[in-house]
Amino acid sequence: MLPILLSGCWSSKEIEDLALYAGLALDTGMEDKTERVLEDKGAKYPRKKKLTATLQILPVRTVGGKSNKQDPPRMPYNNISGTGDSILEIFRQFSIRLDQPVIGHHLKVIIVSAELLKEQPIENVMDFLLRDNDIRPSTMVFVSQGPAKHTLVSKENNSVPAFHIMGMMRNRSRTSKVMAPVTLNKIDSLMYAKKSFALQNLVTANGEVEFSGAGIIKGSSGHWIGTLNQMEAQALTWLRNEGSAGVVKAEVRNEPLTYEIKEMKSKISPKVKGEEIEFDVKITADGRIIEIWDSAAGAASPFTTEETTAVIQKQIEDMLNACISKLQKRYKADVAGFGDRLAIDQPALWKKVKDNWDEVFSRSKINFTYDVKISEYGSFVEE
Repeated sequence: MLPILLSGCWSSKEIEDLALYAGLALDTGMEDKTERVLEDKGAKYPRKKKLTATLQILPVRTVGGKSNKQDPPRMPYNNISGTGDSILEIFRQFSIRLDQPVIGHHLKVIIVSAELLKEQPIENVMDFLLRDNDIRPSTMVFVSQGPAKHTLVSKENNSVPAFHIMGMMRNRSRTSKVMAPVTLNKIDSLMYAKKSFALQNLVTANGEVEFSGAGIIKGSSGHWIGTLNQMEAQALTWLRNEGSAGVVKAEVRNEPLTYEIKEMKSKISPKVKGEEIEFDVKITADGRIIEIWDSAAGAASPFTTEETTAVIQKQIEDMLNACISKLQKRYKADVAGFGDRLAIDQPALWKKVKDNWDEVFSRSKINFTYDVKISEYGSFVEE
């Protein structure tokens, strides 16, 4: 019996026999040059070409294999694209182009183009990814302006774009323009509840990728409906109480004055007046003046602390008002957590309005109060 007990996992597969992919990009259906050439040579099958999937496959040495120093340099990833009517169909087509089966145990990021989410509801796009037990629920999901597959290309020879994007999320400790990650597991619950939500937006240029604002997904339809710019996304992070650091730039005598946020918080409190729902939002910030370009200002500050605080607070007010205005008037979508707070504080009322919450939110009055502090003016030497 002992040899049987020590026989190991009967279903295991050697890592060298698998094509591990770390990134997945999903776009509207558009064949690349390789696919068109293959099709011209007879590689055809019935399809409507609803979407294009691009996998970022890792060579074995990237995930733990050893390489010989005498080997010629290789790209640390290989991208392959396929066009079809479903993600699984495309993955199975890769099986007649690759010598290894693709497997998603190491998938880190999924990027979906805004154009695809205009055409298809996110429920359709995510269906296979949520059902497939190879893919981890902790995989992060993003939206892109422009082709999603461009986010999986790097001008750096030793960089794996999927890992790079995942690593960029660590910069949340430096700037609140980097939003809290949205995982497959989180998207599943949001879709089930028909809630509107925001995804970190990616833009690309010359082989570089940048986080730039947020894409808004409408809960009732599942479609992409628009974007928040970088400052509005920073305000959204603040409203959701998910930020820890950031920068606010003000203008003093046409020169920049920069406030570094060391602590940022928000508190949303719903109020019910008859049939009207209002929200009181308290915004708090503590930080320091870290950069002053006004040469006439002196070493510390161009104004008194009270005047400087007022200048910084005005910038914060403008940022938050712009975000709320766009969410309420243009998109009519609560992605800032107002409904979540109402559900906690007023559960009976929430049950009455939750099915039409985005519309109710768009009519709700939101009152802001601010507590902005300047704790220090950085290190400086007076002449």
